[in-house]
Amino acid sequence: MPNHLHGRSLLTLRDFGADEIQHLLDTAADAKAARLRGVFPRRLEHRNIALIFLKPSFRTRVAFAVAAADEGANLEVLPPEDIRFGQKESVRDIARQLGRLFDGVVFRGFEHELLRELSEHAGIPVWNALCDTYHPTQVLADLLTLREVFGRIRGTRLCYIGDGRNNLATSLMIGSARMGVDLRILAPPELQPAPELLKELMTQGSVGARITVGDKPEPALEDCQAVYGDVWVSMGEEKLIEERIALLRNFKVTPELLALTGRDDTIYLHCLPALHDYSTRFARAHPDICEVANEVFEGPQSRVFEQAENRMHTAKAVMVLSIGNPTGPLGAAGVAPRLRAR
Repeated sequence: MPNHLHGRSLLTLRDFGADEIQHLLDTAADAKAARLRGVFPRRLEHRNIALIFLKPSFRTRVAFAVAAADEGANLEVLPPEDIRFGQKESVRDIARQLGRLFDGVVFRGFEHELLRELSEHAGIPVWNALCDTYHPTQVLADLLTLREVFGRIRGTRLCYIGDGRNNLATSLMIGSARMGVDLRILAPPELQPAPELLKELMTQGSVGARITVGDKPEPALEDCQAVYGDVWVSMGEEKLIEERIALLRNFKVTPELLALTGRDDTIYLHCLPALHDYSTRFARAHPDICEVANEVFEGPQSRVFEQAENRMHTAKAVMVLSIGNPTGPLGAAGVAPRLRAR
């Protein structure tokens, strides 16, 4: 299919239609299959990519690093203390400099508006590696995992358990609405997404999707093919630990909770890192903070590390389709016209 993603940023999946997301997933699946065969087409050769993380990262950073290396790109890590957004230089000026030296920017930060400003003035693709509002690259990996396990995405029944207002839940709702997933958000009333957001998502580009919200496990989990967990306290919310434990202690994913799906083939997903045992100092300091039982996390239904690996394959697809060249055995990726920053 024609590639309409040339020169496009990925700031949120709101900006992408179902066909475009499907194209990203097809490209990621092809790249994964090629890597397993030992084929590395190097479609990002002579491309320079800046990686700027204002928040800590493990999976997202290594996913983009390995993806860039596989495809022949040069990845330059720029520490936040070297850039100092808005302190001695404006975001606009920094963006224009990045646009003259690099072909793309992987950015993890706080306010979504900063990403918008960076993308507007850089003139090159900017890829959101997580901000306070969205986490689109994670959801691309989630959708690819569902497709691999169940052979399809549309109509898949998925239950997300935890904070239904955070960046992951929001992006999961967007991806589900675009791709026709039957998504159930299981969360206490205090942590449920805003009704107006659900209404908006279900009236803009939704194809066969269903998103429901509730706090009762039985109806939410019934016949679900996948159960998705997340940490109860996100980065920067450490002061809310006791409050979140009080709200979510009955939403821990245990074997008993998982059994409410009534299926033997239900898989467990998690964006990681996960608190599932007491091997970390943080978990030992807060004994009730684990959002998933170790028996589930380490059990045969867990697909969390396959899901984590798919972060790399989808990151590769995002970069290749945005700035890649058409050479290589996996077909044309297209050459994006270089939009020089002014």
